[in-house]
Amino acid sequence: MNERKGEVLFELHRVGNAVKVSAVHVATNTEVSIVGPATSGEHALKMAALRKLQYVLARENK
Repeated sequence: MNERKGEVLFELHRVGNAVKVSAVHVATNTEVSIVGPATSGEHALKMAALRKLQYVLARENK
């Protein structure tokens, strides 16, 4: 099974003008976080967190 696919949970928390986004890969319980400007939009922030999560998962599978 390709562990880079599967269910991912997102949590967004606004702190002033920034948003902290946490992404958790359910199958491996791997979690990453990013911080971005609140003006970026929810979708863009989630995609940035997802790219970071995919990067971390790929590094762990080497």
